[in-house]
Amino acid sequence: MSENQERMYELEYPSPEVGSGTDATTLVVALQGYADAGHAVDASSSHLLAALDHRLIASFNADELIDYRSRRPATTIDHNEVTEMDVLQLGLHVVKDSDGKPFLLLSGPEPDLRWEAFSNAVADLVEKFGVDQTICLYAAPMTVPHTRPMVVSAHGNSKDLVSSQFSIDARITVPGSAALQLERLLNKQGRNVGGYTVHVPHYVAASPYPAATLKLLESVADTAGLNLPLLSLERDAERVARQLAEQTGDSAEIQNVVLALEQQYDEELERYRRNHPHAVLPGENVPSGDEIGAEFEKFLATLDDDHDDDQEPTDGTSEDS
Repeated sequence: MSENQERMYELEYPSPEVGSGTDATTLVVALQGYADAGHAVDASSSHLLAALDHRLIASFNADELIDYRSRRPATTIDHNEVTEMDVLQLGLHVVKDSDGKPFLLLSGPEPDLRWEAFSNAVADLVEKFGVDQTICLYAAPMTVPHTRPMVVSAHGNSKDLVSSQFSIDARITVPGSAALQLERLLNKQGRNVGGYTVHVPHYVAASPYPAATLKLLESVADTAGLNLPLLSLERDAERVARQLAEQTGDSAEIQNVVLALEQQYDEELERYRRNHPHAVLPGENVPSGDEIGAEFEKFLATLDDDHDDDQEPTDGTSEDS
């Protein structure tokens, strides 16, 4: 570890076990402050840390990375004395899913400073802990309706990370971020890395939108083979959906806007289907390996039943005896 990396983060000792042995180790990057429509990225990391067993394994030096004037931490003055100040913690946790399978989560405020050094430090941790694939989370406000299935678009250098998601068939330019800088570095190093961006209806982008958080974590769970507790997010998403339905029903103007967005959405998905005839589109489900196996067992059982029906019952004697 270089001197710069020693200044960048501090490892916890003793270091917990990270790899699960046979399964690939996944790093999920969920940094606050960039491309977080509907607060989906921040809520994703908060939900995982609140719902699952986890342990801090590396903490980054905020003084090296954060401009406190742009992120002034909340401070408590109690009876004329300054007693508390929020800690801006950027850290790497090892998290265990509901089945005990470990993965890594890098969360906290996006660094304001030293993106290159930060990316190098994370890449060092990726190598140290044997990370097989990295997924960076984003949420963008888009001209999509809340009445259609949510879209997660993916980019990256690994077919395993992007093949099951929607892809953008165009060259685009977006504002840079620390997570995108990290993606670029890991790609240059030949490591499997991708980014998942959930498309949030632009008219709800400023408020918490649990459906976007749910969709991001579902995408991570499907790709990484993780069992994540998502029931509370499903309930929150249903509650917000009911509220939006009520608000839409009370305004003819809003209904017309949503209708136009629905038509645009449907046309875009139809174009995408023509260009990607074998792609799984938003709202369509791919059967899991267990589901395929169960159906195959049912099929084999029907063959056995047909075979039994073809066999004539015997009592151990022939007709000639």
